[in-house]
Amino acid sequence: MNNAVYLHIGNNYSVDVRSIIGIFDMDNTTVTGITKKLLDKAEKEKRLFLATYELPKTFIVTAEKIYISQLAASTLKKRLANGGGY
Repeated sequence: MNNAVYLHIGNNYSVDVRSIIGIFDMDNTTVTGITKKLLDKAEKEKRLFLATYELPKTFIVTAEKIYISQLAASTLKKRLANGGGY
């Protein structure tokens, strides 16, 4: 991985890679009630940020917020490997 500082997550939004805890695929992780509770709690605490109004494919957990993105987890992984940009 390059020394990316920011990861572009779609719609002109970027996240500091140093704060990313994990990038999760919505289809594979929202099946469990625990994930739904996490996202509901973040929304109630105003820590859930929508980076898209399209069909969400991933959520990115950071130290401060949870971001919802329309980009696939595999796309975000490639962006990280290529320096975080578009």
